[in-house]
Amino acid sequence: MVTDIEIAQQAKLQPITAVASKLGIREEELEPYGRYKAKLDQSLFDRLQDRPNGKLVLVTAINPTPAGEGKTTTSIGLGEAMGRIGKKAVIALREPSLGPVFGIKGGAAGGGYAQVVPMEDINLHFTGDMHAITAANNLLCAMLDNHIHQGNALHIDTRRILITRCMDMNDRALRSVVVGLGGKPNGFVREDGFCITVASEVMAIFCLASDMHDLKERLGRILVAYSVEGKPIYASDLHAQGAMAALLKDAINPNLVQTLENTPAIMHGGPFANIAHGCNSVRATQIALKLGDYCITEAGFGSDLGAEKFLDIKCRLTGLHPSAIVLVATDRALKYNGGVSKTDTAAPNMEALKKGIVNLGAHIDNMNQYGVPVVVAINRFNNDPEEELQYIGKYCHERGADFALSEVFAKGGEGGIAVAEKVVKACEQPNHFHFLYEGDSPLEDKISRIASEIYGAKDVVYTKKAKKALKEIKTLGGDKLPVCIAKTQYSLSDDPSLLGRPHDFTLHIRDLKLSNGAGFVVAYAGNIMVMPGLPKSPAAERIDVTDDGRIIGLF
Repeated sequence: MVTDIEIAQQAKLQPITAVASKLGIREEELEPYGRYKAKLDQSLFDRLQDRPNGKLVLVTAINPTPAGEGKTTTSIGLGEAMGRIGKKAVIALREPSLGPVFGIKGGAAGGGYAQVVPMEDINLHFTGDMHAITAANNLLCAMLDNHIHQGNALHIDTRRILITRCMDMNDRALRSVVVGLGGKPNGFVREDGFCITVASEVMAIFCLASDMHDLKERLGRILVAYSVEGKPIYASDLHAQGAMAALLKDAINPNLVQTLENTPAIMHGGPFANIAHGCNSVRATQIALKLGDYCITEAGFGSDLGAEKFLDIKCRLTGLHPSAIVLVATDRALKYNGGVSKTDTAAPNMEALKKGIVNLGAHIDNMNQYGVPVVVAINRFNNDPEEELQYIGKYCHERGADFALSEVFAKGGEGGIAVAEKVVKACEQPNHFHFLYEGDSPLEDKISRIASEIYGAKDVVYTKKAKKALKEIKTLGGDKLPVCIAKTQYSLSDDPSLLGRPHDFTLHIRDLKLSNGAGFVVAYAGNIMVMPGLPKSPAAERIDVTDDGRIIGLF
């Protein structure tokens, strides 16, 4: 069987200048990073600011399972298929994180014959955006510790420092650390920790900033600590936002690449949807809407995480809303939700499908709540039983969602034509988009609304620590902001073992954090961690470079 990387390395790529010319992008509006990657200059945004937007299509999925769903693959294949039916589409995706690339999940460049390329570059260092975000975050941390070492004029309480260092790698040993050891020259001894770069507030800010001015304003509003008097200390109090923005000067411009079929794709930003808001950058989405008649974008993990945050956070902050929502699932993943082991999901099992399809039903119901037409795309495998596929289609139609089979993994754009035609049709249907909750409602009400109407929880409980954090956030005026619930991606609940459609469970909020610069409040549910660890057999063990510099083993 041909691997993803082998397919990608056999592709005939067009020079990025040729890809850009398809969209009417001028040479001076493009900053090439080699032959097949480029950044889009601010001058392009300025020139197109008055051009009408195309239609926004959001791709989401059911809860991820070991059987796989193929959300990014479907997004890419759908963009290619739109071109095959005569529609001008631009794909807008998130950048991969090195954590999953070397861990267990894999990259974020699609798969099979629906990939963005050059996939090795994209999945590794790409244009350096992740490194710039990491550097900006860690500069802020260094300036805070230096301020304390140099006399602590702001009276920062070293027991109440909120900002942590970050690294774009899965490294559980860095979750909780002690810094400042080695005596007076090395600063003050204090507890610290690392989060993965994609979970940092700097990443969230990077993805939500509209331009450089907005970026600097947001960076300055990061709540980094409290003083011994209980006063909030912001990044602007450390005069850090200017230097942080300087590190992000080039990174803030979106990246242009292409698919295997040379369809334009913009990749920019990459927060995790289980611990952040899970959407690509506002700038990437906005420029894609100006450049194409359709912008195909995705949100991370299932609709309970990425899509909810896309709709209630990103859309609220930008004024955008989707014309259609594509919900991706597989027959195998639904049977896994019905209790079948991963190794047995390929075998016919209508009983397991009927039991597990309630997970798909929950996600259809979730998206229907927002008033946007929904199309279910079943990512088809060659040996999926026809009877089971027909059952899924009937189930979708009974719940008010259109349905199509997707074969983009095996056939590229050709395999996505059925989905593309359904999406075009859905975009022309009446759209009654609305948010799940009012922006000025109390923070507890927002959390309760998401917990009950999206997750299916019967109630929400807060730890003592969470209650204290909630009180402090209200004092700072943060309770009027949108909420970003961080929880497991594997279940609608906060317990990853509860598959299908769990009912009557309790959502446990163990802590809350004000992401003041990003403009939302993070509520941590269950035991979700912001620094993942590597699995027993990480993907890194199988990745290598040949003597002539060719990367192998990368999926």
